Amino acid sequence: MKALAVRFALVFSCGLMMAAPAAAQFWQCAPYARQISGIDIHGNADTWWGQAEGRYERGHLPKPGSVLAFAATGRMRVGHVAMVSRIVSDREVLLTHANWSRRGGIETDVRAIDVSPAGDWSEVKVWYGPQGDLGTSSYPTKGFIYADHGQAPLPPLQFARNVITADGIAG
Repeated sequence: MKALAVRFALVFSCGLMMAAPAAAQFWQCAPYARQISGIDIHGNADTWWGQAEGRYERGHLPKPGSVLAFAATGRMRVGHVAMVSRIVSDREVLLTHANWSRRGGIETDVRAIDVSPAGDWSEVKVWYGPQGDLGTSSYPTKGFIYADHGQAPLPPLQFARNVITADGIAG
């Protein structure tokens, strides 16, 4: 009887390991941005802008597939990076990124608006899940890193569950 219980426990625990969703992975913004944009930069997000110099085009106009590099701040010590999913207007884009509204979570097509006085995307507000709207804080950015035109961006990871969108949580 004891051997049967041990076998059952072993089979059950193996089954749980196999059933654990890949979405349980904790994503940091930089590895996720690299995965979905095809921009092959490693390290903390606040180093991406400098590392991109001479390797990738950089600028201050959003383009689909480009990565918006956020500057480090007191609240965001290692910066942040997010891929532009779509251009809505000259001062609004949709971003796909990780580790923003929910630790380790992935968000797709969330609003970001340019609130910089010069309209140069040097300061943005980003949709924040717990509020269900743009956050109250604005964040300084360094600009956009444009994906290498010879390398197609990778599609967003399809195994993610409970992805947060601008409309709520999509299962």
